[in-house]
Amino acid sequence: MMQIDRRHFIASLGGVAAVKLMSHEAKAEALEAYMMTQLNTANGAKTQGTKFPKAAEIEAQIETRSYRRGVGNLFLNTAPNGKVKKLEKMPAKPTLVDFFKYRFMQTSNHVLQSANLAQKRGMSQEIVLACLLHDTIQELIKSDHGYWGFQMYEPYVPEKTSFAIRYHQALRFYEDKENGYEYPDLYRNVFGEDYVPSPHIQADYKMIKAHKWYLEPRMVTVNDLYAFEPGVVVTIDPFIEIINKHFKQPKEGLGNDNSSVAHMWRAISMPDNPL
Repeated sequence: MMQIDRRHFIASLGGVAAVKLMSHEAKAEALEAYMMTQLNTANGAKTQGTKFPKAAEIEAQIETRSYRRGVGNLFLNTAPNGKVKKLEKMPAKPTLVDFFKYRFMQTSNHVLQSANLAQKRGMSQEIVLACLLHDTIQELIKSDHGYWGFQMYEPYVPEKTSFAIRYHQALRFYEDKENGYEYPDLYRNVFGEDYVPSPHIQADYKMIKAHKWYLEPRMVTVNDLYAFEPGVVVTIDPFIEIINKHFKQPKEGLGNDNSSVAHMWRAISMPDNPL
């Protein structure tokens, strides 16, 4: 499991005083973003050589920043004086693999590791696929990413896969030792012993706990938290068979199929379009 330097993490958010002013959800998103940045940096990704963002990720300092923290990775560079890079043009009929190659640069290493771990542990192909996709929506938006991810993938994946993507966000805050998920001490240090998830997270957890598919999103959380392993690089190749079997690739290309979520794929494909 990746070792987190708590002092460095807190410093990257503006220090102890700044962290105390952050909402619990903001802390959760900051931690995940921090771990992804560490993972990509350790593996020689494009973030290498840059500093972790020091803009205070807190409600009280919103007006000190030129961006909203919930925006996706493709749309900003939070490094001091950072600039976004020109992206390669997408193929005319883009596939899921094309999006991994050209647009999921910040999240791909993590989700590939997550899917690799799930596969090694003998998870079903539906759950391996959920692990492969679960955080890629963060290229578009980070706020409530489980729900956004569910919406973007629902037309193309098995029902269990989309269910797992949707509810992994809620389950990450609830310990389940019996199934291999321990609430991390880091969360206690960062969020506080008195942390209470927001009402919609509590309601979803209550529903999921009694659901026949509870283990689907739970297994995503088990293979999510422990998938931040620096020094490990996994390619998309081992998952091509699962993608071909379970992902309904539209012949027109993602974003061109006139589905209810085509606009989400187009936004990821063309993040520099002003309108």
